[in-house]
Amino acid sequence: MIIESASTRGMRHCETTALGVLLRHEGLDLSEPMLFGLGSGLAFVYWDGKGMDFPFLGGRVKPFQLTRNLDGRLGLGLAVRETASPRKAWQDVRAQLDAGKPVGLQLDSYHLDYFGSKVHFGGHVVAMYGYDDDRAYLVDTDQQGGAVTTSLSSLAKARAERGPMTARNRSFTITASSELAPSRDLVVGAIHACAVDFLNPPIANLGYRGIEKAAGRVEKWLERTDNPQRDLPLAALLMEKAGTGGALFRNLYRDFLGECVHLIDDSRLRTGHTMYGEAATMWTEVAKLIAGAGDTGDSTDLKQAGELLRDLSRVEHDAMRALAEVGT
Repeated sequence: MIIESASTRGMRHCETTALGVLLRHEGLDLSEPMLFGLGSGLAFVYWDGKGMDFPFLGGRVKPFQLTRNLDGRLGLGLAVRETASPRKAWQDVRAQLDAGKPVGLQLDSYHLDYFGSKVHFGGHVVAMYGYDDDRAYLVDTDQQGGAVTTSLSSLAKARAERGPMTARNRSFTITASSELAPSRDLVVGAIHACAVDFLNPPIANLGYRGIEKAAGRVEKWLERTDNPQRDLPLAALLMEKAGTGGALFRNLYRDFLGECVHLIDDSRLRTGHTMYGEAATMWTEVAKLIAGAGDTGDSTDLKQAGELLRDLSRVEHDAMRALAEVGT
């Protein structure tokens, strides 16, 4: 059973890719930056917990929060199903597909046949638009191939995996009106909510404070690993290539603000857009410096990355202060 009318266009980030598939099926076609921005998706986290092989730099809100934010803002009619039973989980998905409705799935990408990088990530999101006796038909990011397939057995394992960021066989569908549009009030609300969260982090690992904290920690990353040639280039790769759209999601947010400039005449919005353009360039340079330090073992690159991160903390703080005032 395949939904022939489903759009199978992959984009840069997994959750916005899945949302795009589901929304286009409902007649609502928004750009990926607009989906990301209306979902108040931008954030920052520096995480180095017990049992972690190497620290993690994250640039977005936690998995599925973007979808919930978008639903709350647009009133999408989001229906979420979770269950501990693999049998019930498959029945839930098959029923929606048989009714002609694509389904979003949160799962662990490690088990998917087409994934070249076998790393556990329980916050991955795909759209499913069909199945046959052996395989599931999915839409993933451009980087992973867009329209792809995986065995039904691998899909079941991916959905049932337990661990960090996983959900209990989570599936979701969306009901929306093609008449929905990103109005001025919706855009302002999304920008404001994102800015307030970024400027008021509950702990020092998050928001602009997290970037400042990362500055000091990154400088010592050569001491944090016994395999810098592996861990530092991988950290840089995750910042640039792992579904972030580049620059740790800052490219996506810059482009969202660029679209908003055409909807709202506000000098503070233009300031925020310009500053996030600068931030995006700086994040890409940070990634290059981290990768270079891993290749050479030279701490000079990490010191430069730390200096850039301190500048980034100030740039993003000031950008979000301007954005928090948009529309007031």
